[in-house]
Amino acid sequence: MKDIYVVGAIIEYNGKILCAQRSSSMTLADLWEFPGGKIEGNETHQEALKREIKEELELDIKVDDQLFEETIYEYDFGRVHLAAYRCGYMKGTPYLSEHKAVKWLEVEELKDLQWAPADIPIVEKLMQEGVSA
Repeated sequence: MKDIYVVGAIIEYNGKILCAQRSSSMTLADLWEFPGGKIEGNETHQEALKREIKEELELDIKVDDQLFEETIYEYDFGRVHLAAYRCGYMKGTPYLSEHKAVKWLEVEELKDLQWAPADIPIVEKLMQEGVSA
C-alpha cells in the first residue's frame, strides 16, 4: 500500500476554526477537512503548511511548532499519514482554488460537518480541548 504523508492546518481566528470542503472533482469529494497538503522534498511540516495554505487559499498563517495530532487512515488509494498543527491566521481572504467551500466554525459546530475519515480524530480532540487562547 502506498504511504502518503500530508499536513493539515487547524487555522484559528477569533475563536473559530477554518474548515474546507473538498471539491466534487477531488478524491473524497465533498467531505470536509483541515486544509493542507503533501510535504515536498526536504520541507519541514511547518514549511509545507505555509506553502500549501498560501497556494490553496491565499492565506498567510503562523504554524505552531508542536504537533497537535497525527492520524493514519487507510483509504482505497493509499495509507494517509496526516500531521495536524494549530495555526494562527495572519492575513488574507480565503480564495477557493481547490476547495468547494470554506467555513469559520466554532469548535462545537465541527460535529455538524461530514469529515474525511483521517480528520475525524482531530475534530474529536479539538472538541475536547477547544480553541487556543
